Amino acid sequence: MALPIINSIASWILKKRIHDMELFLKYPNEVQEELLLQLVTTAKDTLTGIKYDFSSVQNYRTFAERVPVSTYEDLEPLIERTRCGEQNVFWPTQIKWFAKSSGTTNAKSKFIPVSPEALEDCHYKAGKDMLCLYLNNNEESQLFTGKSLRLGGSKQLYEDNNSIFGDLSAILIDNMPFWAEFSSTPSNKVSLMGEWETKLAAIVEETVNENVTSFAGVPSWMMVLMNRVLETTGKQNLLEVWPNLEVYFHGGVSFEPYRTQYRNLVPSDSFKYYEIYNASEGFFAIQDSNYSKDLLLMLDYGIFYEFIPMDAYGTDRQRVIPLSEVEEGKNYAVVITTNAGLWRYQVGDTVRFTSLYPHRIRVTGRTKHHINVFGEELMVENTDKALAKACEETGAEVLDYTVAPVFMEGKEKGAHEWIVEFKKHPADVEAFRERLDLALQTVNSDYEAKRYNNMTLNKLVLNVARERLFYDWLKERDKLGGQHKIPRLSNERAYLEQLLALQVEDGSVA
Repeated sequence: MALPIINSIASWILKKRIHDMELFLKYPNEVQEELLLQLVTTAKDTLTGIKYDFSSVQNYRTFAERVPVSTYEDLEPLIERTRCGEQNVFWPTQIKWFAKSSGTTNAKSKFIPVSPEALEDCHYKAGKDMLCLYLNNNEESQLFTGKSLRLGGSKQLYEDNNSIFGDLSAILIDNMPFWAEFSSTPSNKVSLMGEWETKLAAIVEETVNENVTSFAGVPSWMMVLMNRVLETTGKQNLLEVWPNLEVYFHGGVSFEPYRTQYRNLVPSDSFKYYEIYNASEGFFAIQDSNYSKDLLLMLDYGIFYEFIPMDAYGTDRQRVIPLSEVEEGKNYAVVITTNAGLWRYQVGDTVRFTSLYPHRIRVTGRTKHHINVFGEELMVENTDKALAKACEETGAEVLDYTVAPVFMEGKEKGAHEWIVEFKKHPADVEAFRERLDLALQTVNSDYEAKRYNNMTLNKLVLNVARERLFYDWLKERDKLGGQHKIPRLSNERAYLEQLLALQVEDGSVA
């Protein structure tokens, strides 16, 4: 069968999904309420369902009154029981897959349960919808005349109990139907390689001679791969390698720091960028029009949504509301109940609704200060713990600090830049920097992955602050006393640049 015919048939099948979407676009609240009742009915005989008497839940209000909002730390004991082989704990069907993601206060990594329903009715369904929406907006697309270059992770076997964990992307690749591999590159074998440097070379070798029409992956990792492709081929841009490129489906981290660099990699005004919002816990939203930064919240993936208004988050005024009560323009923390047994689970992300009916959002950040420019999801708990370890090993004492990203420029890799004010200086600053970088890798597995062989992140940059630098910064802004402080972590460089400028003004050397 000729490739154009295959392209036409695939487009027709995928576009049929548009009609199914119309239901939740017209009746979002009714679709969500019905979905919630389906979830509690399905799980009524699990340990969690029995504990909260799911069998008598008739509406959202009853559900919200009985089931508490939870964090990963709250659910970790139940998840560990399932990882050790126990089933029917929080979801009735067998759960053997766990998506490994960045750590929490109590653990280096999180292990998010992935049920068969989550695979089929959420993640795979979302993948089809992503293509469906793109094709609906680009009727002349020839996407399926070529292949999609996917960049995923690796998998490992949990040794004791045959539970399998790894990056979500690897779990998805490993479970895809055999025919899906025909439209993707590299092969499943290469996609699931565990050693990044070997994998990178193998991906380049397999893909440079393919007709790649799209690629999908996290911007920071993808940029490393794209630069390697250009180095290997000697080409000036990606269109010289793959002239039929149409679109890049991206998510995982903010795309803004990379936008200009990707335009240099693919110098074409017709090339499209489609953003998605997914996580280990589920697939949530998809850009549904060309050249938009707004994402359509997908309401029929087996995920029931609730939201915590950020203006009262973490206070005694905090409240949790369903989708029917959200307002445009406000920031909310996201709470989900899923078809993998996550009940009223705080994802940790914040979103802002840009429209209602249909519900479109933009991801605005995290509920805590963090750095996630390169997919490392570095949290304050990580940096506090790593700093304490480095101080313990070197005899240093720290008064204050803040951290910001060093953004990638061209082929230059990213990094984290620290400015630290010491109460007691380390005898060897370079040794302290080495210990701190290693300590970060021990407490955050995503940072460790990005630092592996300096493939995405270089070793952290350390500036030693002059005495009273942080105090003077706060004093200049009339923020002495109370709860005022400089954020420990930021995805932007504003705080760090202000501190470095103040340090230079004083005549100190960073």
